[in-house]
Amino acid sequence: MAMLALCTATELYNILNQSTKFSRLAEPNYLCLLDARSKREYNESHIITARRAKQNEDMCFLLPESIELDCMKYCVVYDSRTDSLDGEGPAIQCAKVMSQVTRLPVLVLKGGYEEFSGYYHFFRSQKVFWMPQEIDEFQPYPIEIIPGLLYMGDLRQANDRHIQKDLKIKSHVNVSLDPTQLSLLSGQVLHISEPDSCDSDLLQFFPSACQFIDSHMAPNCAVLVYSQLGISRCSAVLIAYLIHYRKCTLQEAWNRLLKCKTNMRPNRGFVRQLSRWENAVLGREHTNISDPKF
Repeated sequence: MAMLALCTATELYNILNQSTKFSRLAEPNYLCLLDARSKREYNESHIITARRAKQNEDMCFLLPESIELDCMKYCVVYDSRTDSLDGEGPAIQCAKVMSQVTRLPVLVLKGGYEEFSGYYHFFRSQKVFWMPQEIDEFQPYPIEIIPGLLYMGDLRQANDRHIQKDLKIKSHVNVSLDPTQLSLLSGQVLHISEPDSCDSDLLQFFPSACQFIDSHMAPNCAVLVYSQLGISRCSAVLIAYLIHYRKCTLQEAWNRLLKCKTNMRPNRGFVRQLSRWENAVLGREHTNISDPKF
């Protein structure tokens, strides 16, 4: 029997938006998202791709059909507004049933549907059935690094006007060779035109990138840091920013970003530059980058 754990709205948002070449939602054993509210509430609106958790005549929750929960990477359950694992609300009751067959902890959405939909209204849906093609064509949003303030994405997301509006993105740090196609004011774009090569010198741009993000990041004025694929160059800049912003070690910044975006991967040259940046910001090197995970 697996444990129960709380999942924040930001964590669920990032789970929904993980991608490799395509959205990870297309993977059959990636996410089981269950809505434990009433049928009326579910039909009015629910989180995209969520299934309604069904109950028997005795109002006991049933395991979802045609889903191998023991193979599922994420099983997330929500009701209207559960704030803790104490009590016996619908989400807790449903999660306990799911935990009997899952290997990994069942996640209960903290704040429930009300809090999630308040932050991410554009992820509300009335669609009950998702065809495989619709899941395949789902376009992920940028990953949220600092809630409501800082995002990490790719070139497609940076040029999507709906995404910029939904996330209130007003400024870009473009770490790619391609200029942005959106008509942002020149003072709202920092373009670091460097290839994704171990020989590229991103270290020289870390101070200006951190200063730019600090000066443009504000409530309702989020910053998007992006590169061509949203994996290497932008992750290096964001790790550098987290070291600067939180005065944390490279190891800590790495772990934080990896939790947000599971396939982030600065190239080896950028890792060496981040080690030198850690030394410059913190006064000495704290992280052993010879560890294979770097």
